[in-house]
Amino acid sequence: MCFEGGEGAGKSTQSRALRGWLEAEGYQVVLTYEPGDTAVGRELRRIVLDPATGSLSDRTEALLYAADKAEHVDTVVLPALARGAVVVTDRYVDSTLAYQGAGRTLAIEEVEAVARWATGDLRPHLTVLLDLAPEHGLGRFHERDRIEGESVEFHERVRAAFLGMAAASPEHYLVLDAHLPAEQISEAVRARVLPLLVQARAGATP
Repeated sequence: MCFEGGEGAGKSTQSRALRGWLEAEGYQVVLTYEPGDTAVGRELRRIVLDPATGSLSDRTEALLYAADKAEHVDTVVLPALARGAVVVTDRYVDSTLAYQGAGRTLAIEEVEAVARWATGDLRPHLTVLLDLAPEHGLGRFHERDRIEGESVEFHERVRAAFLGMAAASPEHYLVLDAHLPAEQISEAVRARVLPLLVQARAGATP
């Protein structure tokens, strides 16, 4: 399961809330994030997010994010799934398509081909999109990293890309207004996740 959305939308808060609920329900949970939740990923995260990095080729940036994803899936996500854990990730492939594709105005189909290859085409059962206008999300930061510091126009393209992906495949997405109270968002997430858990349990029954 994956949480996506723009800056300051509350993805980390909702990821932690979902983990807490799942663990209370008796599930083994791995809460993770991109970029940076591996030793290699931490170095890649530093490069792509540190303002000191300065300008990067758009293709270089996309490839660095893809490298983080490859390492993340191979060393964190797949081992967790293999031992029966529920994986909850804060950002995944959609972020690369939205930021490095739409945001950087690269051809999204080309960026997607690289990202899907890097992740072995592993896809979440559900993506929760927390939608928030950039001017509201970016206002929550006193200091901005290299991506947060991009123009409002950049972040508007990112938002439109997220919404477009959700509209194209509504059965795989839950789109929520990030302005809603945190508990109301959590309740909506749990309501959408519960049938997936029931289905998974049924599939595991001999």
